[in-house]
Amino acid sequence: MPQTLDSTVVRTWCSLALQALGREREEIDAINVYPVADGDTGTNLYLTVESASQAVDAVFTAIAAPDFGDAVRAMAHGALIGARGNSGTILAQLLRGMSEVLAEGRDGDHLARALRRAAASARQAVAHPVEGTILSVASAAADSTLPGGADGAEGAAAPDGADVVAVARAAYEGARTALERTPAQLAVLERAGVVDAGGRGLVAVLGALVEAVSGQRVPGRTPTRHARGPRAAVVPDPEPCPAGGPAFEVIYLLEADDTAVARLRGRLDALGDSLVVVGGDGLWNVHVHVDDAGAAVEAGVEAGRPYRIRITHFGTQATQAPERAGRAVVAVLPGEGLAALCAEAGATTVLARPGEPPASGELLDAIRRAHAREVVLLPNDAELRHTAAAAAEQARAQGIRVALVPTRAAVQGIAALAVHEPDRRFDEDVVAMTAAAGATRYGELAVAEHQSFTSAGVCQAGDVLGLIDGDVAVIGHDVAATAETVLDRMLSGGGELVTLVVAEDAPDCLAGRLEAHVRETHLAVDTVTYSGGPQAPLLLIGVE
Repeated sequence: MPQTLDSTVVRTWCSLALQALGREREEIDAINVYPVADGDTGTNLYLTVESASQAVDAVFTAIAAPDFGDAVRAMAHGALIGARGNSGTILAQLLRGMSEVLAEGRDGDHLARALRRAAASARQAVAHPVEGTILSVASAAADSTLPGGADGAEGAAAPDGADVVAVARAAYEGARTALERTPAQLAVLERAGVVDAGGRGLVAVLGALVEAVSGQRVPGRTPTRHARGPRAAVVPDPEPCPAGGPAFEVIYLLEADDTAVARLRGRLDALGDSLVVVGGDGLWNVHVHVDDAGAAVEAGVEAGRPYRIRITHFGTQATQAPERAGRAVVAVLPGEGLAALCAEAGATTVLARPGEPPASGELLDAIRRAHAREVVLLPNDAELRHTAAAAAEQARAQGIRVALVPTRAAVQGIAALAVHEPDRRFDEDVVAMTAAAGATRYGELAVAEHQSFTSAGVCQAGDVLGLIDGDVAVIGHDVAATAETVLDRMLSGGGELVTLVVAEDAPDCLAGRLEAHVRETHLAVDTVTYSGGPQAPLLLIGVE
């Protein structure tokens, strides 16, 4: 058993926590009655830890044996940017608080101090802390690492100078005990006959920590029902909006300084409730329940730069199953122009920013946001295949029928969306969309950032690269000339329609020159051009 933590333990902890929340997600969702009975706490915690785990995995991919401090900081950052819901946002702050101390040391004493810092920072992040929630469980876990345990009680407390295993076990046992007390602290839990859902998830995460440092899974199951409460239906029939509460949940990431965030807290606190603002060092995750979602977003704009904005109407979410439409398309797009184009065609879109591919949680959010019984998912990127498959599986577990069309480029997605017919049978629609995507060859222009070996030879920084079906086929120096060469090669095998998606920062004459080139050299071929907008690839080409 390790006397100190290391980067491998951090990675193992994230992986085991993700597995634990995956096993218990539905059970935690089912007991979610506070602050809103929207049945998604388990899912939100899972998606938050998934983002943390992916961030740690990325560090290991970049460096075979990363530094411990880098691993814990990656965990905290991943949780911050991927936090979902009230409990997920608080969990992100708990991990951030732990990382601040663990970066300084990794023995049992530092782990105990990290848990105490985590509990304190989480309470500071919540505008109006309530006992009987994940905050109470986190505080009890931290107090249990003190000599004598919480409130000086004997039992599971870690002794002075304890190693990481003893500290982790003490925190876990303290959290379990505190979880069982939550119904006595919060009346809504007592009435429903359940323990707090967020606290239940935190116990699972701490159990994973024990297993990561000891190699032994914690025994027994954590109770979710409260013996003194009723054992009939846990969650009452959902109403269009939470009774007496705000109608919308608003979440966004925010780039802003500390002073602006302090003002933002005051403004959002006046607008609604369940306010949690976590993060620091210029990057924050903001969560609030409000009636005026627009005002909450505007407050973020005044404070800094909000992005990844998610707005959920509680009434829509709570009654989602009976109100789902027939069928929807969810598409990942690499530019605002394409996203707007596909949204006009009826698709629910996810914007993929350069270097920031969406996680499965974002795709799952989009699938749920589509409010449909059947969803066709278009990842439009070969690298998103596994991420999209994970999101589809999670959505199916929630009763949504999802078909994944393996589109590898945005132009294939456009072709698939063009033949989408929601009135025909689902299987027939998926087959038609898959066939249209498969019949579309795709090309792209990019500028080389450094010298590299490619399938077309060695390129230098600044060279224009012409890719066909994902492989470099042409290396040139002029954007338009290289694009013409790529077009000719793609059309050499035939084609009836060329689709051009031009970035906002592409040369002004590029689209016109390529359209003229097709008219003059390929007489039977039509051309359609779209604006990719900012952050889109330089040029995307599709040939059908």
